[in-house]
Amino acid sequence: MNTIGLFFGSDTGATEEIVNEVKNTFSKEITLHDIAKATKDEIEQYDKLIFASSTWGDGDLQGDWEDFEANLEKIDFSNKTIALIGVGDQEGYEDTFCNALGHLYNYVKEGNVVGFTSTDGYEFEESIAVVDNQFVGLVLDEDNQSELTKDRIEAWVKDIEEHF
Repeated sequence: MNTIGLFFGSDTGATEEIVNEVKNTFSKEITLHDIAKATKDEIEQYDKLIFASSTWGDGDLQGDWEDFEANLEKIDFSNKTIALIGVGDQEGYEDTFCNALGHLYNYVKEGNVVGFTSTDGYEFEESIAVVDNQFVGLVLDEDNQSELTKDRIEAWVKDIEEHF
């Protein structure tokens, strides 16, 4: 399937707004799926995927993603291209900043994961979303750096679009 499947979970609406902005920035067709209503089969039909989650509690996936985790364990991502989006609060949760991104990465890392981004411009202490000194996807902080979101999305989409 040539369409990109973008699966997201959103409690407050912030992540949903972000994925809509990502969809509008891409020049290729993206179909949005709320993970609360998604199935394993829906994810498996796509060769190109974007997953988006905010981080909750002590570094956990958003609740709907947590409910879906057992399905992620059963999906073969090895022949898929995947990009990840994480939303977090680097000041309030500096020791678990965007950990949800790291959790998603652990499920998909056997695939062709694209869209790693620099940790420059962020101030946090720890994150499992950092591999080889880079975030494993696009990281956004709507609580403390919302003014940077649009530019970060545009730069990230420009960087990954050729892989999709």
